[in-house]
Amino acid sequence: MAPDDNQLGSFLRSRREKIDAASAGVVDNTRRRVKGLRREELALLAGVSPSYYARIEQGRDRHPSREILEALARVLRLDDTERAYLGSLAMPSLTPADMDAIPAPTVRPGVLHLLERWIDLPAFVVTPSRDVLASTALAARVNPAWRPGRNLIEFTFLDPRAQEVYPDWDEITLQTVAGLRATAATRRTGLDGFVASMCERSETFRALWDSHDVYERVMGEKRLAVDGLGVLRLSFETFALAGPEGHVLYVYFPQPGSTDDEALRSLA
Repeated sequence: MAPDDNQLGSFLRSRREKIDAASAGVVDNTRRRVKGLRREELALLAGVSPSYYARIEQGRDRHPSREILEALARVLRLDDTERAYLGSLAMPSLTPADMDAIPAPTVRPGVLHLLERWIDLPAFVVTPSRDVLASTALAARVNPAWRPGRNLIEFTFLDPRAQEVYPDWDEITLQTVAGLRATAATRRTGLDGFVASMCERSETFRALWDSHDVYERVMGEKRLAVDGLGVLRLSFETFALAGPEGHVLYVYFPQPGSTDDEALRSLA
């Protein structure tokens, strides 16, 4: 299955269908047979002609102005991540020459040195498509997906161990796909082929991707089932590494003095 050729229109339609018409100020005494706002209702609320908005959603105008995008984002109540993603969809895609200029996925020596020294923390570096490039030794012991050569998304959706490792697997899948769309807001190069492959290999991924949810978790908490230790609750922070590669460093850590802290120390 190829990626959606009209991602801008599909995203706008998915957000339009989530807006409650009454709360948006639409007065309609008829029995509505559509979810959310109608096309013409969104257009009028945004100050855009219905015929022009239809052209955008149908993919006949792929590059509306910034002013129109802002007006649509306001009516659709998009958050900052969704606004960035909307803007990225309206921008021309990178050319093959641009793609050739992207460096090979390597991790800087200084970052590798840090990972070697962090013996008591699970930490790893990933590419925009979530390929693990480098990790601490402890990371691979906590989660089999957190080792170089693995892909976090492929593990989550295609590896049968994922539902054992992640007690909250359903929630993790939602976050994983929505986070990938957030990455696409700024870095679309190289992701289309990966998304197409995942849509072919996983019906769950395809359904979540088609929902067009997009948000980014730069920090949070995750439960992981670790062999011999039971379920650990670990917080995490993410750090974007400066450079054109788009690498991100994930660092997981327990609350000080907790049983999770003691368990992680014993594993280290």
